Amino acid sequence: MIRKIINKFSRSLSERLVAPRRAHAAPMRVWFEPAVDDPRQRELSRNAAVAGETVDLSRTGIAFLTPAIRIQEKYFVGHERTLNIEIDLPSGRVEMKVMGCRYEKVGIHLSVDRYLIGARILSMSDGDREAYENFVRYGSRRKSPQARAVKANTD
Repeated sequence: MIRKIINKFSRSLSERLVAPRRAHAAPMRVWFEPAVDDPRQRELSRNAAVAGETVDLSRTGIAFLTPAIRIQEKYFVGHERTLNIEIDLPSGRVEMKVMGCRYEKVGIHLSVDRYLIGARILSMSDGDREAYENFVRYGSRRKSPQARAVKANTD
């Protein structure tokens, strides 16, 4: 009896400590933050992006699938490297900086191996954050406050 109460309490507590996740497969691209911050290096880094898709999204992190675990000799996970991610959500494109925390090789056949990567969100612009958190909270069925305000002004 006491064990059931303790288990129920600990499960309830752990659910509150972990940010809720929204399972969603959206196209995305990932590339490394350049070592030198100049326009040419940023463009070169962005052109070396790897395409993938999201698996789930939360307020604090994301999980995504890619066909590779690295770009050239740089791995997506480890060495505390900052990654840039661009996600095409139904409400629009969102960019963020993340840090890879873990990865796992997934796939049924050797010819279609993919990597599931879990990353922690470091930063994003205020507009992107609002659009992203709105999507995580409500999905694509509800519009952001700005979209509702624009719609009300046009009516």
